[in-house]
Amino acid sequence: MINATSKIELIKGDITKLSVDAIVNAANSSLLGGGGVDGAIHRAGGPEILAECKKIVARQGGCKTGEAVITTAGKLPSKFLIHTVGPVWNGGGKDEAEKLSNCYINSLQLAVMSGAKSIAFPNISTGVYGYPKFEAAQVAVKTVSRFLTKNDKIEKVIFVCFDEENFLFLERELGLVKS
Repeated sequence: MINATSKIELIKGDITKLSVDAIVNAANSSLLGGGGVDGAIHRAGGPEILAECKKIVARQGGCKTGEAVITTAGKLPSKFLIHTVGPVWNGGGKDEAEKLSNCYINSLQLAVMSGAKSIAFPNISTGVYGYPKFEAAQVAVKTVSRFLTKNDKIEKVIFVCFDEENFLFLERELGLVKS
């Protein structure tokens, strides 16, 4: 059995600066850029990302909640950019946890299919989509850990937090808090 937690790192910082095989973008369904992480990634990565996203939109009409698509990383220091659309929080009764889990699973599957060995995730849906940060951390850690125990292709997963609150919740879920 693979030790999933030995493959997971947690950092506080700017996801656009990481040199990993794949960076995950918390995108909106239009794939045309937006605010928060999505806007920062599009700005840092340059116009090549938007151009590829427009091709995907023309081909399939965007990206549904829980699904993921892959593009070039443009000027980012990674090889690939995986766009996933997290759920908007509606109180927890509209399959939000399953949809959020699917974001991680589908992103990891695309990373494996592209040959990526390392992947960095932002805090999907915890910004303007309003997903409670503690619950989102639980879903992220549980889903990624489960995936890593069944798949040895990914060597490193990095959770990248822009804010202290998400960092503290993930730190707790990963068992990194020292008593």
